[in-house]
Amino acid sequence: MRKRFYIEAALAVATFVLAVVTLINQEWIEAVFGVDPDHGNGSLEWIMVGVLAVATVVFGLLAFSERRRASLA
Repeated sequence: MRKRFYIEAALAVATFVLAVVTLINQEWIEAVFGVDPDHGNGSLEWIMVGVLAVATVVFGLLAFSERRRASLA
């Protein structure tokens, strides 16, 4: 398999982990970056969960496609 598969798979895992962490502890963004852009209403966290979920699916599909391509070759 090409290096691309491993990068896409790692990105899928990383975005999944960040999405789960955001669901469990919604204050990690404020703690890490020291800012509160949504002023405590939680909208930024829900947007982040949505974006990370979409990114997880996209990276997962890309990795699957790359793996399938390698197995057919």
